[in-house]
Amino acid sequence: MGLIKKLSRPPLSIFLIILAIIISLLLNNFAIASVSNIEFIGQTLLPTGLTYQKTEIGGLSGITYDNKNDLYYAISDDRGEKADPRFYTLKIDLSKGNLTKDSVVPMKVTTLLNENNRPFPTRSTDTEGIAYSSKQTLFISSEGDVKRSINPFIKEFSLASGQEITTLPIPDKFLPNQNGTQGIRDNLAFESLTITPNEKYLFTANENALVQDGTVAKTGIGSSCRILQYNLLTKQPEKEFLYQTEPVTSLFNITGRFASGLPDILALDNKGNFLSIERSFTGIGFAIFLFHFSLENADDIHNIKSISAISHKQIKPVKKKLLLDLRTLDVPLDNIEGLTFGPKLPDGKQSLILISDNNFNQLQTTQILAFKVKIQLESPFYRLLRRIRNLPLIR
Repeated sequence: MGLIKKLSRPPLSIFLIILAIIISLLLNNFAIASVSNIEFIGQTLLPTGLTYQKTEIGGLSGITYDNKNDLYYAISDDRGEKADPRFYTLKIDLSKGNLTKDSVVPMKVTTLLNENNRPFPTRSTDTEGIAYSSKQTLFISSEGDVKRSINPFIKEFSLASGQEITTLPIPDKFLPNQNGTQGIRDNLAFESLTITPNEKYLFTANENALVQDGTVAKTGIGSSCRILQYNLLTKQPEKEFLYQTEPVTSLFNITGRFASGLPDILALDNKGNFLSIERSFTGIGFAIFLFHFSLENADDIHNIKSISAISHKQIKPVKKKLLLDLRTLDVPLDNIEGLTFGPKLPDGKQSLILISDNNFNQLQTTQILAFKVKIQLESPFYRLLRRIRNLPLIR
């Protein structure tokens, strides 16, 4: 008789490792994220007129973080008048758990190149949003120029060379028509851009309502924006959601200038949770608000051509929660337009960076604000359990 060898059981450590991997995947792909305990940890101001590699640093209207290289990429909305359309690579040192005046260092300037491998012509772009992809690419949005019949775009560029790779299609309802009855409004289009952690979806939003959707934000009146979702596997738009900005009242607005809107959003998880900033110029300064919003139970409105043509009561908008009114900070606020997560801080909490567009105005600066936030992850199982516990007892 041959000897029958007993199969040895895998050690317990193998099972624990496999379990840890499964739990990690569940957390990353299915967990629902929320933010709490927001703490301001400093600011840096870059003066208007500061130059780097023969370009003026300014108009920084969007920022994104490269976790692999611990670098940030900030897009300039200069339309090629100061230098060719471009983005900047920045080093932001948060190793001591705070942001100081010397924490931000420019590292590189990269010119954006079009499909012909040439810089974009002057005034053909208004680049506002930026989002980093682990494929070593950047997605960048442009608001276009309605007055000059230049459409907005969302394009993918090589991080290393700045060369254009792909262009995402824009749904027709966002494109202005000749008689001005539909589409984006001038300078109120795709300011925002973000990619989900699993890199399956890209989101953007128009800063104020499309012409056919309602009015622009006015003093004491919000605006109806559309959150636009793309599938990055197919490179096609899929869904749209209603985002209603908050009404903000102007203060001592002698000039009559008032501007308010949705300049950026940031994906928290893969389940439709985001941070957003709403920015208003009130006549004597800026009002900046940080929100959490969720797509949960919000209606997909991509088949609705005009929001104003139907009752708002028929549409479930995204759910919003105010996290922070930045006017409560002990710092004067500038024109904040971009936000991104940075690295984990020494205490293990998550960093959050906000950046301002100085409009190349000598009365303004490029303001970079840093925060420490606590991100809580809730698995679908515990979410279901919590909901069951909150159900009323049946007697």
